[in-house]
Amino acid sequence: MKNLLIIGAGRSATILINYILEQAQQNNFFVTIADADIELAQKKIKDHPNGRAIWLDASKPNDRREVINRHDVVVSLLPPQMHLEVAQDCIVLGKHMVTASYVSKQVFRLGDEARQRALVFMNELGLDPGIDHMSAMQRIHEIQAMGGKITAFHSYTGGLVAPESDDNPWHYKFSWNPRNVVLAGQGTAQFLEEGKLKYIPYRRLFRQYRLIDIPGMGKWEVYANRDSLMYKEAYGLQNIKTLFRGTIRHMGFCDAWNALVRIGLTDATFPIVDSDKLTYHDLMEAFLGISQHTGSVKDRISKMVETEPNSEIMQKLEWLGLFSKKRIKVQNATPSLILERLLLEKWALQPNDQDMVIMQHVFEYELNRKKKKRTSTLVMKGQNGNETAMSTLVGLPLGIFVKLLMQGKISTTGVNIPTMPEVYEPIMAELETYGVRFIEEEE
Repeated sequence: MKNLLIIGAGRSATILINYILEQAQQNNFFVTIADADIELAQKKIKDHPNGRAIWLDASKPNDRREVINRHDVVVSLLPPQMHLEVAQDCIVLGKHMVTASYVSKQVFRLGDEARQRALVFMNELGLDPGIDHMSAMQRIHEIQAMGGKITAFHSYTGGLVAPESDDNPWHYKFSWNPRNVVLAGQGTAQFLEEGKLKYIPYRRLFRQYRLIDIPGMGKWEVYANRDSLMYKEAYGLQNIKTLFRGTIRHMGFCDAWNALVRIGLTDATFPIVDSDKLTYHDLMEAFLGISQHTGSVKDRISKMVETEPNSEIMQKLEWLGLFSKKRIKVQNATPSLILERLLLEKWALQPNDQDMVIMQHVFEYELNRKKKKRTSTLVMKGQNGNETAMSTLVGLPLGIFVKLLMQGKISTTGVNIPTMPEVYEPIMAELETYGVRFIEEEE
């Protein structure tokens, strides 16, 4: 019997756990769910004969290693900063490891040692990163097999709210980690355009967005996503002229979010002393600093962000309650934490709400001296506030890969992301049976 350890039983684990437990009896797997909240882990197991829940504080090295040593494959759903410790344990103990997170430079450096020990360390196996890699590589390899030369590649993904549940002026609700949304884009975005390097620092990121068209759904905004340059080599596109990855948002979102950035509300670098005694109105007045303008706080903020007091941007800020006399009630919090707590209240996905994931790849290529363009689009909606499209599209690829690995069908060792056919072909084929289908257009 193969033994699987899943560390972390949070919201993102549900679909993975359900899938792997469905596979457990017919494949002779035994599944252990380890979490510091033993009751949460027990709820996920639901008395399944091939599963058990155990208590684990993953920050305690001896306890963590003792648990890892009893299993063949480890899935880490811990915060990203803890993956390195788990990876190092797996190297020493000779265990395979799977995550949905981006590969850190520290984990990547373990690649040679993992290969020497014939260990599989597969990362970025969720939605984005994950399905974006696999669906893109499937089409890149198809185009290259025809003799096509890819000259431009654009890839966009957004975790959004479905139109049926869109009932606020931001046209957005949380379907994934709120903190990641609040801190998104910090740093400098990097990409290639017509053979030239392009950089967009955070302070300009939400001003320099582009518009895309989603078939049947109209226009959407896209802002640049992290470092697109690293995917030149990962995707085998060393000679490509344009390479851009971006995040999709509803029309009007980026300008309003840019206002929050300019005010300073996404700053995570300093605590506001006695923030729990302030109102949101007090906070906004404090962020005006040395103001050269007169009038209400709202009027002065509108001048700061260079918009009219009755503009759509200001209406969005007012809807959040940023000019209200409501107390903040969070002690010594950073501006970003105050914003996160406020958005958790205002952008909560309700029990009957549907989320929506949009992913689109655009390939420009040359074939037989002709210029061609292929657009590949996925639109998927969730069932409700618990069974979300986001959780499905993060959990299923993980589950399918873990099944393949435990069945002995994965031979690629070392530290990798899912860009090879032995990984993406079976995963994408099975995902299609769950309704994960891309619509193709060729020009």
